[in-house]
This record gives sequence, C-alpha cells and structure tokens, in this order.
Amino acid sequence: MYMPKRAPIAAPSSPVDDAPGDMADGAADEVVTAVLTASRLLVAVSARSLASAEDTLTLPQFRMLVVLDSRGAMNISRLGEHLDVIPSTAMRMVDRLAAADMVDRKPNPTNRREIFISLTDAGRRVVHEATERRRAEIARIVGTMSPDQRAGLVATLQAFTEAGGEPLAHGPRTDVGW
Repeated sequence: MYMPKRAPIAAPSSPVDDAPGDMADGAADEVVTAVLTASRLLVAVSARSLASAEDTLTLPQFRMLVVLDSRGAMNISRLGEHLDVIPSTAMRMVDRLAAADMVDRKPNPTNRREIFISLTDAGRRVVHEATERRRAEIARIVGTMSPDQRAGLVATLQAFTEAGGEPLAHGPRTDVGW
C-alpha cells in the first residue's frame, strides 16, 4: 500500500527547535503567526476566486487541476505524491473531475498499463479564470502597500515558496497556482 512521505513524528518542540540559524523563540513564533495569518487571507482569496469560476469544485480538486496545469500530465501515483494523498484518494478525485470533463485519462504511450491524467480544455479554463480573479484581488490588496513593503514581500515570498518546493508562477495570464 502506498503511503505518502511524511516527516517522522518527534517529541513536541517549539518552532525554534526545527528552525535554522539563531532565531529566538519569539521571532520564530512571530514568523509562523504572520505566515498563518497571511495563509488565511490567501485561502479566502482563493476560495472566492474559485467560487466565481466554478462553484462545484472543492479546493483540493482545484489544487489537483493546478498541479496538472503547472506540472503537466502524470500518473496517479505521482499526482498523489504532489497532493500528499494516497493514490486511491487521488483516483476518486480524478473520477469526479473526469465526470465534470475537467481531466482526461489516457494510456501512457510507452507503457499501456500506466494511465496518464491530464487537463481538458475545460479544466484549463477553470484554472486560468480562477487565477485571473485571484490575481486581480491580490493586486488590489498589494496596491494598498507601500513600495518598500511590496519589495520586501517579493523577496520574502520567493524565498518561502522556494523553501516549500513550489514552482514559480509566471506573469499575468500565464501563471498558475491556487
């Protein structure tokens, strides 16, 4: 049975125990709290943009569409790894998205026993429409910040997403991400 890779469970520790460098407890906790608060805002923006584009999709289903849009067609095991779910969970999501004509399943041309999952035009349209709505709302929020705050935010978010292994989104009308 496939199990996603997860960090080993360790004894409870403070955020500083796992943080590199000399960050003090309070500073690490302040960063974690700031990121959690920002993530709440970003999830709210994402949920609103998704509801405007397609009201029947869940955020996990949309995340699957985004992974396929940003990383291309892949087999169910690899897709499950990207989503941190077991293949049977990923397959149930694929079944629902295939029924909605947002993903397609095709045999791998080099190994017919393997099935590749890819986006349909409808799935790609949903990803891009939701992304454009999210881009507009984020632009509105960022527009209220000073130029210095925006510059600092860019560098910080680039470092954060690189540390998390997320591919870089591209410019207007070509970026993907949820």
